[in-house]
Amino acid sequence: MKVPFLLCLLLPALAFSHGGGLDNQGGHFNRKTNIYECHKEPCFSIHQQAKEAYQQAKPGTFSRVYNRKDWPHWIDADGDCQNTRQELLIATSKVPVQFKDYRRCTVRQGKWYGVYTGQTFDLASDVDIDHIVPLAHAHRYGADQWTKAQRSVFANDFENLLVVSTTTNQAKSDKAPHEWLPPQKSYWCDYGKRWPRVKDKYGLRYSGQERIALDSLAETCL
Repeated sequence: MKVPFLLCLLLPALAFSHGGGLDNQGGHFNRKTNIYECHKEPCFSIHQQAKEAYQQAKPGTFSRVYNRKDWPHWIDADGDCQNTRQELLIATSKVPVQFKDYRRCTVRQGKWYGVYTGQTFDLASDVDIDHIVPLAHAHRYGADQWTKAQRSVFANDFENLLVVSTTTNQAKSDKAPHEWLPPQKSYWCDYGKRWPRVKDKYGLRYSGQERIALDSLAETCL
């Protein structure tokens, strides 16, 4: 993975750069190439530090191999036949939901606003439940030492869950904010606040380039 390239894609929008002059990081957004370019310090140092931080935190530095099966998600905590996914769909629908059958275990229809894209969805089959801080990412930054019970709490925590489009969830995968941000830029500030709130809540570590991206978001969202 070429971290400097990923940061180049991210920094333009975060820095609100313009065509001619340099921003306070010593770079600017080239609107012709759609790439953020470094011209002087501290820009070069920031990118080098990000690269080194990524190498230090790359897969293989944690003690256990990530396996999604080790993370009990979509559990039925209260025993009412509605698991975490269904409970979230019910809680976030803009209209009363409709169920697949009389047992009322599985949601079929409702109205959900996907904050990542600004789209509205009527069918439950068209949405995924996204872990804002992905399970695999959490595993790499401290959760590899957790018990199964701790992983279950994290995987089903409403504060770390959002209803999103299936395609957007797949595009995000296990990426951190320096690698991926929601297509709808108006949600970037909220996303930049929820990500560290979840990580701090569970005592998860940060990489250098992740911190750079979050700090840039925080500066533009004041």
